[in-house]
Amino acid sequence: MIPTGKRDLPWIPMTWPDLTGRPRPEPDHQLRYGDDSLQVVDLWVPAGRPARQHWPTVVMVHGGCWQSAIADRRLMDWAAADLRANGFAVWNIDYRGVDRDGGGYPGTFRDAAAATDLLRLHADAHDLDLSRIVALGHSAGGHLALWLAARHRLPPDSILAGGRPLPIAHVVSLGGLPDLAAVEASPDNGCGTDVIARLVGDRADRFADTSVACLLPIGVPIDLVNGRDDRIVPARMAPAFAEMARRQGDDVTLHEVADTGHVELIAPGTAAWEAAVTLVRQATKPC
Repeated sequence: MIPTGKRDLPWIPMTWPDLTGRPRPEPDHQLRYGDDSLQVVDLWVPAGRPARQHWPTVVMVHGGCWQSAIADRRLMDWAAADLRANGFAVWNIDYRGVDRDGGGYPGTFRDAAAATDLLRLHADAHDLDLSRIVALGHSAGGHLALWLAARHRLPPDSILAGGRPLPIAHVVSLGGLPDLAAVEASPDNGCGTDVIARLVGDRADRFADTSVACLLPIGVPIDLVNGRDDRIVPARMAPAFAEMARRQGDDVTLHEVADTGHVELIAPGTAAWEAAVTLVRQATKPC
């Protein structure tokens, strides 16, 4: 568990307005990978020149229960800006949710893949390091960040395979929902259960290419950062997935943060977010 220190007052959970009411920072560039208004990527680049030859790079994936009406990439603006201030380039992707034309299966997954792979085309122009990419996702975005790292496990004939996936070296999942079957079987999760059918489609093997639990081992280190007071992600989900992934041979570390709900995980200034930044820094450290 990550310590949060002694406090004199009772802990009060953050609400979304506590985050979104802050002055909104702006990205440095916006790039497109399709015609839909959500088929875009925001690029955040630190000022000046990188101390190394290229900026360490984070692929960021927002949550919102896989629904565009709940959240888009702009929910991650404050987290992206904080990473930029700490010397990381951030490739903050958007995608069509299950409630958007073209979203669901396979569109949501194809969007996440296409947005990530677009990074190859712009890396040189912005001095971005592709050698040790960290995928960082929050909530449903934690699932997609892990799925992006597991894409190389898809069979070549899968409609989600998408050619040559951009290699992910490390995943930091913040309150993620990687095991879709477990989410669907858990009415106490904050996203509900009906959304899973819209995400994976009506197929006999619907989890085989969509749920990270079915693609293990993904072959890269995984850090799971979860709030002990998260009301969206039931507390049992992260330990259960961690144990499942370890049994398959993956390197998984679970970080449970006290006095932390769902919002704190992506709010700069909180213990959970500072832990996430530290994990990104460790993952991108030159060998």
